[in-house]
Amino acid sequence: MTQIFRARTRFLFSGALALLLATPAASDGLSGPYLAARQAMIANDFQEAAEYYTRALARDRTNAYLIENMLIANVGLGRIKESVPIARVLIADEPASQIGQMVLVAHSLNSGADIGMLDELQGAGRIAPLIDTLLAGWGWMNVGDAAEAMAAFDGLISNPEYAGFAIYHKALANAYVGNFEETVRLLGGNGETQAIRTRRSVLALAISLGQLGRFDEAKTLLEESFDLNDAEIRFYHTPLSEGQAVPFDLIQSPQDGMGEAFYSIAQALRGQTSDEYTLVYARFAQYMSPRNDDATILSARLLEELEQYELATQVFDEVSRRSPAYLKAEIGRAEALNSAEKPDAAIEVLMQLAETHAEVPLVHTTLGDTHRRMNEFEKSADAYDRAIALYDAEENSQWFVYYTRGISHERIGDWEAAEADFRKALDLNPGQPNVLNYLGYSLVEKRSKLDEALNMIREASAARPESGYITDSLGWVLYRLGRFEEAVEPMERAASLMPVDPVINDHLGDVYWAVGREREAEFQWRRALSFLTEDDEDHEANPKRIRRKLEVGLDAVIEDEGGPSLAEKAAQAALRQTQDDG
Repeated sequence: MTQIFRARTRFLFSGALALLLATPAASDGLSGPYLAARQAMIANDFQEAAEYYTRALARDRTNAYLIENMLIANVGLGRIKESVPIARVLIADEPASQIGQMVLVAHSLNSGADIGMLDELQGAGRIAPLIDTLLAGWGWMNVGDAAEAMAAFDGLISNPEYAGFAIYHKALANAYVGNFEETVRLLGGNGETQAIRTRRSVLALAISLGQLGRFDEAKTLLEESFDLNDAEIRFYHTPLSEGQAVPFDLIQSPQDGMGEAFYSIAQALRGQTSDEYTLVYARFAQYMSPRNDDATILSARLLEELEQYELATQVFDEVSRRSPAYLKAEIGRAEALNSAEKPDAAIEVLMQLAETHAEVPLVHTTLGDTHRRMNEFEKSADAYDRAIALYDAEENSQWFVYYTRGISHERIGDWEAAEADFRKALDLNPGQPNVLNYLGYSLVEKRSKLDEALNMIREASAARPESGYITDSLGWVLYRLGRFEEAVEPMERAASLMPVDPVINDHLGDVYWAVGREREAEFQWRRALSFLTEDDEDHEANPKRIRRKLEVGLDAVIEDEGGPSLAEKAAQAALRQTQDDG
């Protein structure tokens, strides 16, 4: 991926330095909006950044750094057409600006580029070699020269870094003109060099097989590649399994192909570079091909990861109700609303889906997750019940639904049902650390099956030694069992893994007290208090209880609460050890 994009570092540094040294500009009021815009960009707040860069540009209309970042903010907002005038200003001064060239090239191609631009893209280039050539290939398709288009794609195949993209787009171009035999050959993966394998490339192959009447192969391909609970996959699988060809709807115009070029690079960049940069490609994919719902959903998910939740919900909402991807988009919108701390709005979205897509388990599990986060455990258990009832067959991936339903049952006091769910989750996913930890900890709290419980937590801790929560569970369970000296090491390790967690610091204080390290205990309790407020009374680390421990000591607090004393716990632990040895 190193050559797919060019860095814009020189603008970020030389432009910023020029602004900071430009005292006359600062006196004209540039520094305030500039600094506000920079802060907004750091926070990925594209809306606010665009507003402040607009103010800054009103005072310095030719500053390349301001213009480029204004373009990035606008692209993040999806305002590509509106960015054309300022992109022209930027390119006049800085022709190597990638974002400026992307705006102008995309706008020109969307308007119907001439052959001169296509020659330029294939020659010296405008953006970067891969995207330039892919766009040129689809541009040649747009002017009716399929042979030139195939030659453009073939030119990329000789470069191992680009070959997978080129084969994929050549296959799509063949499908666009109805040459499905060639599409199947290219996507079938029989040669040394193969097309990139993505969700869309597999769908393209399945649809093409159907167009050739090879329905069994298409059906098997979808079944082996995807979860058929996915509504979008079922949209294609159902007719193909019934011997009905599906129209090749992934690419319906050369502009769709151009959008696919941006989208396939965005997919490849994801996780390899910043979400901000990947979003640029996803937004251009949307601009070139508004009907590419996968590009729209990718943009929305990237915005959510950038913590732009309101904008993400707006982009998810752009997917049409008639689209096979509508369900995926609506679930994404609900998740973004949850992230924005708007659970009631998320519930409303999911309740509507529960009516329109009642047969889809994912709708009910997502609804259950949302209720669970709101501590509405009876409602979450009901939603998980509906999801589990819809499963045709057991699959390992279902472990999480049983686990979360078990949590819901445990929280509403139905331990028998909770334990059954936890054990079912372990049947489906043996050794799953979170389930082992939750079940083991719960059993210890209930003084039930103590040996099994401790073994479960030890297994969970061995599997996830980096988890502060699980390590805390191990130390705390040893403490609850009266094995105070053994509890010290895991509790100290948990505190080092999560040094500002109030519960872990409180637990460590109790363990220190139990082994006679009272001053260290008091230090940990005070540390726990520093991470709490008076509103945290319902928190597991209760500030009032901690203050009471600081006043009278842990022994007195335990006595007031009517629990077994530390000495009694230690004696019980010693007795159990003697019995085990015997």
